[in-house]
Amino acid sequence: MKIVVLAGGISTERDVSLCSGSKIYKALKENGHQVVLLDVYLGYEGEDADRIFETEEDWAKEMGAISEDNPDIEQIKAMRPDGDKNFFGPNVIKACQEADVVFMALHGENGENGKIQACFDLMGITYTGTDSVSSAICMDKGITKDIFGAYHIPTPMGIRLKKGEKQEEKVPYPCIVKTSCGGSSVGVYIANDDAEYETALKEAFRYGEEVVVEQYIVGREFSVGVMDGKALPVIEIAPLVGFYDYKNKYQAGSAVETCPAEISEAKTKEMQGYAEKAFVALRLKNYARMDFMMDKDENLYCLEANTLPGMTPTSLLPQEAAATGVSFGELCEKIIAAALR
Repeated sequence: MKIVVLAGGISTERDVSLCSGSKIYKALKENGHQVVLLDVYLGYEGEDADRIFETEEDWAKEMGAISEDNPDIEQIKAMRPDGDKNFFGPNVIKACQEADVVFMALHGENGENGKIQACFDLMGITYTGTDSVSSAICMDKGITKDIFGAYHIPTPMGIRLKKGEKQEEKVPYPCIVKTSCGGSSVGVYIANDDAEYETALKEAFRYGEEVVVEQYIVGREFSVGVMDGKALPVIEIAPLVGFYDYKNKYQAGSAVETCPAEISEAKTKEMQGYAEKAFVALRLKNYARMDFMMDKDENLYCLEANTLPGMTPTSLLPQEAAATGVSFGELCEKIIAAALR
């Protein structure tokens, strides 16, 4: 099968995406497919671009490392003077049209906000993950919280706030301030008083025109993957220092992850039930991952949905699949099979 693994881009999660893409690429190569790994923004301009699936190049050779800080996106943009005219890099669309399926290893802006999915729909390109509408819904944390409320899925109390808008409601301290359309905990801040709150707002608004302010739930953190509407085992994440931020997510040894989570069967089923309900409420397809908090009284709170969960060496979805006996390579095949259906 001819497969394009699409990664990179110009979101704050670029490094994470390249790491996911590299791991997926290697797994699919080992499974015997004709695979190319492309940076959606930088593309490929080699002499053999017209026969890209026949090249012997190791596409993952220089990809895969995640630094402790988010990447310098302006530096990446400078590599494409025509980037403001066409987001897709050279030969990306051509390769995707030739492929049997595109494996979406993109994270963050453009990759997860539905724009690329909508483009592929118009071009008849088959891709993994959910569609353009559900991608756009889940990318906006404010809209996601509205839908959780409508479907009686417990979520932390919170408000949406636009830049320059007067705040009418107050969320008690400590609270979380986060950009509405971000991921990998980039643009997420904890505020304990007015001074920290003002700083958090200023920083969060650097990533977009709207933020979500919500109650800070003190307790244990969990995640539940859902594939074709069916929940995977629950995984617990316990950062060694601080909260589950960008560094703790992607630097090996920064967090202790336990799967299946050591919680009661009743709580496991309750959390999996909410994850499956969120999957339906958000109109998700193929696969996704829901993040949860549980407070000291064992109340559950669904934080958000991830439409293209990470597939890095420290990512949660592959660990959950492994707990059911599904290897990384098998997980990739299952995701592709769902897309082709």
